[in-house]
Amino acid sequence: MKNIEISPVSRIEGHAKITVQVDDAGNVADAHFHVMEIRGFEKFLEGAAVEEAPRITPRICGICQTAHHLASAKATDMVFGLEIPETAKKLRELMLLGQYIHSHSLHFYFLGAPDLVMGPESDPAMRNVVGILKSNPDLAMMAIKTRKIGQAITGVVGGKPISPVTAIPGGQSRGITAEQQAELLSEAKNAINLIEQGVEVAKPLFAQYSEAIEALGPVESHFGALTNGGSIEFYDGPAKIIDKSGNQVYEFAAADYLDYIEEKVQPWSYLKFPYLKQIGFPEGNYRVGPLARLNVADSIPTEKASALYGEYKDQYGVAQNALLYHYARLIELMYAAERAVQLLEDDSITGTDLRQQLSEPLLTKEEAEASGETKRGVGMIEATRGILIHDYETDAGGFIKRANLIVSTGQNNLSMDIGVRETAKQMIHGEEVSEGLKNKLEMIVRAYDPCLSCATHAIDGSSPLQVDIYDSEGQLLKKHLL
Repeated sequence: MKNIEISPVSRIEGHAKITVQVDDAGNVADAHFHVMEIRGFEKFLEGAAVEEAPRITPRICGICQTAHHLASAKATDMVFGLEIPETAKKLRELMLLGQYIHSHSLHFYFLGAPDLVMGPESDPAMRNVVGILKSNPDLAMMAIKTRKIGQAITGVVGGKPISPVTAIPGGQSRGITAEQQAELLSEAKNAINLIEQGVEVAKPLFAQYSEAIEALGPVESHFGALTNGGSIEFYDGPAKIIDKSGNQVYEFAAADYLDYIEEKVQPWSYLKFPYLKQIGFPEGNYRVGPLARLNVADSIPTEKASALYGEYKDQYGVAQNALLYHYARLIELMYAAERAVQLLEDDSITGTDLRQQLSEPLLTKEEAEASGETKRGVGMIEATRGILIHDYETDAGGFIKRANLIVSTGQNNLSMDIGVRETAKQMIHGEEVSEGLKNKLEMIVRAYDPCLSCATHAIDGSSPLQVDIYDSEGQLLKKHLL
């Protein structure tokens, strides 16, 4: 038995590896996607005042910081029993849309697109952001400008473009002015134009690589996403689970997620494997993120994104192919910009009723310990990569006793693992594996846009990803660094 190891997997957020076990006949016996980073932030939160959590948790990740900020704020709202004002809710949604615009444009154009623009088996020295800049500088500039607009929205509404701070217990610490509203509205409209140009370049690529879409990462699974009466939803609402055919299986509120989701540990990864508790493992595998959101939704309530969604659904139905995450991401990018325009055209976005205050002072830590009472808050939103849940248990004074985070990438972990294994079995015959074939396995992982800092709540992301080949005696024959 020989092991082929791909390490690190490139063009993802964080570090991981793929290992493929090849038997003596040259056939794939098994394959896995490994995450080696160590968990940390759940323990960091213990003992902290819960109102500090929305400022601590954005440090989990430099890409998904807004999602963590808002999921944490929603959990904190629940701990204190606060209902945020309507203007605050709109501002929080707008802040999240800013993250979608910057994150989706970053991933598609700079992490995912090189495989499609340059080709899966092209020269790896050019199959990256530098290659995009050289081969299609106009596309690269559109991506940079779009991402900048997303960061501008988050920066104005969230106080900072990186690790925002304005979501606090009961609402927002500050609003936006009429001048800021007008400026962001102009930027959001510009984003729509830029995204339209990018979509026109990208759509033909999915037809060009239809065979790769069919062959890479075949998985049939359940799907989970938030819902708003059947419409796509990023900020609020219950979670809806559908089966592979699109039939609803469950719908549940944030506070009830433990009745439906359970996690399993496997020896090859520090990242847990969530699954649907009532169905069991691995049959209860489900996916989240752009592909899941478009499968769960019945409609998208904006003009241009709705038209794209209609074309997509007509062609793919309840889509299962991993590489279609890229297509779904583009449709969501358009929706995020259009929805931002809708919010910014609403003058109530500049309202001054921003926060519900606590009616009584909090207990001191000593008083809280003496009372023995506990509180719980659960915040659930759609991060760009899928459902994100922050669950805090506190004492009566609001000091965190336990924290549990269910992050998007973890919920896709089993599907990435299965997709890599099944594709390796189809494509690898013998121990010599070309660079292009190794990249095709990476493309499966890359399509999910995994965020491994989020997934492991890691302190740092220093663990490398590599592919090693061993002989039947366990001796290392070759080491591949990608």
